[in-house]
Amino acid sequence: MPDLHCHASLVESAARRSRPRRRGAGGLALALGAVLAALAGCASGPASLADDRLAYNEVVKVTAEQQMLLNIVRLRYTDTPSSLAISSIATQTERTRSLQLVPFFGVVGGEAQLRGGQALLPGAAISTVERPTITLTPLDDTEFTRKLFTPMTLDGVLYLAKTTWPISTVFRLWLENLNWVSNAETASGPTSPDVPEFGRFVDGVEALQALQDKGMIVFGTREREEVVGGPIAAARVAGKDVVDAAREGLEYRPDPGGATWSLIRRRPQPVVRVHPNAAGTPEMKALAEAFRIRIGPRSYDIGFESLDPFPATYPAQGVDVFDLETRSLLQVLYFLSKGVEVPPAHQAQGVARTTRHPDGKPFDWTQVTRGLFRVRQSAAGQPPSNAHVAIRYLGHWFSIERGDHDSLSTFSLVLELARLELSGKAAPGPALTLPLTGR
Repeated sequence: MPDLHCHASLVESAARRSRPRRRGAGGLALALGAVLAALAGCASGPASLADDRLAYNEVVKVTAEQQMLLNIVRLRYTDTPSSLAISSIATQTERTRSLQLVPFFGVVGGEAQLRGGQALLPGAAISTVERPTITLTPLDDTEFTRKLFTPMTLDGVLYLAKTTWPISTVFRLWLENLNWVSNAETASGPTSPDVPEFGRFVDGVEALQALQDKGMIVFGTREREEVVGGPIAAARVAGKDVVDAAREGLEYRPDPGGATWSLIRRRPQPVVRVHPNAAGTPEMKALAEAFRIRIGPRSYDIGFESLDPFPATYPAQGVDVFDLETRSLLQVLYFLSKGVEVPPAHQAQGVARTTRHPDGKPFDWTQVTRGLFRVRQSAAGQPPSNAHVAIRYLGHWFSIERGDHDSLSTFSLVLELARLELSGKAAPGPALTLPLTGR
């Protein structure tokens, strides 16, 4: 701690400035002045705040990452995830300072005698006591569990699609399927004995990503009107009805001819807009083939479980919609857990389930998250030196490498969205409060 170094330097400084060769009160005054100056230079309240705040900030960040990674690894082993939220951090610091004069004794005629005032050794000491209190709250209440199992909304997925995050990353993480083309749906839960289907989906989203990179598709919205009531005889529609409808975001509108009125709702319709030159590109053809869409329209509606789940019923030329089925946060974490390398010893012991092809060969689940997320394993006694974040589980280290930027960006996205989705009222259950006596 800085205070210990400060204390040591004060004593050394005072000793150098108070050697017996100095004569008169001037030397003593000079030494006392040096001690006081050193005391003034020691860590004070603002400096201590700067040190402590950044230290706590780093610890909170690192432990949040470790907790998230631990839960992902647990899910690969069909273990139960668990989380503790840091509800509060309170720290109290007490600092005391003291100044003293210690006389030197010399030997004269075989007896110890006090020498002159110039032999007084000034001394100073600073002691610091820090009493931090960390309050941890288990995240296991009903509301937390509900959020964990609730699929992301269509608006949420589209918001991410319009940010700078790659559309392929967003869709591979948060979609179970697109136009009922499976995105490794069996990866969204405990490890299945069946080999998942995911190749066609990955080919499609990579084509979609290529079109977005070229500026040939844009995610947006357009206003759409739909009739929600009517027709109603014009004489039955009063001014109060019109006002009440407006309060609800609706509109009474005369039908052609004016004899009847209908109740209209305007709503934003999510769409994928397509550049006119995209139709002939290899990427558009690959996208159409993967997701069974018709080539030609300038825009496609984005729907939410609106298509028939049986693709054999679709028109031969394809459909004009992107129909999405989204995942919950828990399903996303299960999906990411398939990117965890399982140590051969754990495979041999059956600690983690092994999925096999029909011919009996083991299926490598990390193929599902290739280019998106990978957690390395190591049996070494120490965490890997190139790890950005690492945790110990069942005798092995599991880590994300510093140079694996795809995995780090995916991990960062999921961690931040987990904070958004799971934030809210703290659980009413027991809170674990840890009083700490030192760092």
